[in-house]
Amino acid sequence: MDCKLIGVPLQIGAGQLGCEMGPSALRVAGLKVALEELGHRVSDLGNVSPAPLRDLQHPNAAVHHLPETVAWTEALIETAYLESANAMPIFLGGDHALSAGTVAGLSRRAAEQGRPLFVLWLDAHTDFHTLETTKSGNLHGTPVAYYTGRHGFAGYFPPLSHPVDPNNVCMIGIRSVDPAERAALKDSGITVHDMRMIDEHGVAALLREFLAKVEAANGLLHVSFDVDFLDPSIAPAVGTTVPGGASFREAHLVMEMLHDSGLVSSLDLVELNPFLDERGRTATLMVDLTASLMGKRVLDRPTRAG
Repeated sequence: MDCKLIGVPLQIGAGQLGCEMGPSALRVAGLKVALEELGHRVSDLGNVSPAPLRDLQHPNAAVHHLPETVAWTEALIETAYLESANAMPIFLGGDHALSAGTVAGLSRRAAEQGRPLFVLWLDAHTDFHTLETTKSGNLHGTPVAYYTGRHGFAGYFPPLSHPVDPNNVCMIGIRSVDPAERAALKDSGITVHDMRMIDEHGVAALLREFLAKVEAANGLLHVSFDVDFLDPSIAPAVGTTVPGGASFREAHLVMEMLHDSGLVSSLDLVELNPFLDERGRTATLMVDLTASLMGKRVLDRPTRAG
């Protein structure tokens, strides 16, 4: 498969500085080589730059870095659309605000191909706030609301050519939801599997159901992988740690099932903050998990020294 690595050094939505270094950390951890060893053709396109800033202010005084977020969204919509024409784009973040642009651009590409876009959202958070409902003002909490076409972004964010059908979005790993998001999600059509659902049913059963839905619709599948999907004990390099996340084994199972499905057409790797990492362990784990998604099997893994 042809893959394109696209760096997005974006950290405007996060409180903890450092995830602008995420793309570099993933490169240093050997992402390109790991994918090439699996037989993929990989090109690194370097880092995206934001569009020119516009003077934007919102009545919600909590909202911050709105011009910057919009500028990045504009640039990423175009980049995701263009670079998905003949390869699998892998976006290296950067905070989760980047998915507002990547998913919107990929949805346009899918529509041109006459196929629906589905999104698997692996995250501790639902990121379903609008500009009106966010209390923190951190815009990495708004991308899902934006790309599914919720009201409240018009006049600020770029108009959506092809909003993602909320019924095509599945969230797994959720364990931190604000009241306003919970109320909005209730009637949204989005499938939300929190950690209790994983504990009760197992992640395989939940994911298998969603993958069957994607396949039945002949859909394209975008995976948006936030570091905080993982338990912080194995992935400490994230500014928004929430205890009780996915284990090492659960995460690899998800990735191997995604590979087996043959449905994944694009990927976000977000919220990696190497400033908070422990000698690169989180970046290395993210590379290893991406390799699982791209075909690395358990039987291929060497035994590691303690």
